[in-house]
Amino acid sequence: MLVLGPTEPVPLDVRRIAVAGPPGSGKTTLAAELSRRLGVPFTQFETFFHGPEWTVLPDWQEKVLAHVDGEAWAIEWQGEEVRERLTARTQVLVWLDHPRWLTTARVVTRTLRRRFGRGSTIPGGNTEGPLHTFFTDRDHIVRESWRRHSWLRARVERVLAEDRHPGLVVVRLRGQREVDAWLARSGSWLKPCTSPDSS
Repeated sequence: MLVLGPTEPVPLDVRRIAVAGPPGSGKTTLAAELSRRLGVPFTQFETFFHGPEWTVLPDWQEKVLAHVDGEAWAIEWQGEEVRERLTARTQVLVWLDHPRWLTTARVVTRTLRRRFGRGSTIPGGNTEGPLHTFFTDRDHIVRESWRRHSWLRARVERVLAEDRHPGLVVVRLRGQREVDAWLARSGSWLKPCTSPDSS
């Protein structure tokens, strides 16, 4: 397994890429941008997982696995029940290991923008709870972001420690400056797939 920083090129022809990070890290935005640059399919993970009123879709695992069984794709690294299969199919895992204060601040800002109709929409027509419910709702997105920050870091570190995917390349990016720097340098190694059906 190879672990790279923001200035190191990815030494392979990338067709399958996943982005890991806690809520507010920008993983969906980055996965969508990588999909565009590589010319590979991308479906927001939330589309697979939630229906209206935050209902968990009964076939979400099958849908995710069908997506990653393809030969070319981008996706967020989510869903504990499918994470092992997803990791096994991933060539490059981009790990957004941002400071906790940054991801939490982004979640607060994102929630406020959505409440006022100026932010990105959530698949399934769902809406995050108002910020004042932070004190009464243990699953409020801000509290969830705070909790999942350390959990996500430990989860990626476990993948690194177990080293069961020797061909996996992990790109660790800490902070938006490193993300921007990596994307700025990526033109030489993140190139559009010319034959997505090839392995």
